[in-house]
Amino acid sequence: MIYEALQIISEQLDNYLSSQGLSNLVKLENIALLDSSSENAANVNGKVVLTLLNLEEDSTQKNLPNFKVRNGVTEYKNPPVHLNLFLLISANCDTYDKSLRCISKTIQFFQGKKVFTSTNTVYNRTNVAFDVVDQFRFNLELYTLSLEQLNYVWGTLGGRQLPSVIYKIQLIEIEQDIKLATSGVITHIGGDLNDINQ
Repeated sequence: MIYEALQIISEQLDNYLSSQGLSNLVKLENIALLDSSSENAANVNGKVVLTLLNLEEDSTQKNLPNFKVRNGVTEYKNPPVHLNLFLLISANCDTYDKSLRCISKTIQFFQGKKVFTSTNTVYNRTNVAFDVVDQFRFNLELYTLSLEQLNYVWGTLGGRQLPSVIYKIQLIEIEQDIKLATSGVITHIGGDLNDINQ
């Protein structure tokens, strides 16, 4: 679901920037390719690049029981993993002022739409990866780093700093459909209360 969430965000942002006169700019790619000698470095030239910086497990959701009742049978599974993703959006446009416009419009877009669900989001369902996507919900919030942390991030990515913004995407759920156990559903309790007194 990591790729799917980032691809959905990429498509949504690209559609918005296109509607603002900044068409065909958004690319889901590693911005560290920019200063590399890789042949893929050209993929990030003149683009607004979405790069996954980090992910963390949301430990508050970790200890919830995970079972479902289907057709009179209780199915037990391991709880799903809930992740927070840290997404770096960098503007590597042809000119500096265009890069600044793209970052400004990006912030404007996510200010207007912070919650993405399967009902409020139109995305390209013909992509093979979306065969497994049924229901989803994730939230985006602006994530601010200190100047020292930002310097460390860009140093790790290659040293050349671009106009950028970081968003925290909350609660991406990953679950494998493996049952640990099954049992019947308890429908009634038998016995007699008089037995307790004896």
